[in-house]
Amino acid sequence: MDASIVKIPYPSIDGITKDTQSADIISPAYAGLHGELTAILQYTFQNMVFGYQNSEYYAELLESISVAEMRHFELLGKMLIKLGVTPVMSQIPPYKQNFFNTSAVNYSTAPQKMLMDSIEGELEAIRMYKSMLNKLKNEDVAAVIKRIILDEMLHVELLKDALEKYKETPKTN
Repeated sequence: MDASIVKIPYPSIDGITKDTQSADIISPAYAGLHGELTAILQYTFQNMVFGYQNSEYYAELLESISVAEMRHFELLGKMLIKLGVTPVMSQIPPYKQNFFNTSAVNYSTAPQKMLMDSIEGELEAIRMYKSMLNKLKNEDVAAVIKRIILDEMLHVELLKDALEKYKETPKTN
């Protein structure tokens, strides 16, 4: 299993049924400005930048986190379907307006800034998911959100470790 995913299985979504209130609550995490789709794109961009800079350790870490975010994106999309919503790439599915855009993807190429921005993005994701938990009444959906939070917390730790490692790495001109 991937090192950027907590070694606890995700709860089953088999018992989830139509519940548009829960769908409205979790939809920003799917394709909202600060949702999983933005995280996937940002980590993919950062992976390429670090790869171009011959910083394979950081490139591989960010690719690994991106794959974990893809898993979250897939889970959220499948939950939206079970909750009765078509998971279109918009701020609030199924409404075909406010389509996803990349304005929240951070395009910094400075290594430390990329890592710090990623830490802040993960902390924001945790805040968003915890806020959702305060509103959710559907225990099956809440269980999945709680499990996703564990991965996001792991990402914060991995990124903090990477930032410390980067700070300790001797720089050459």
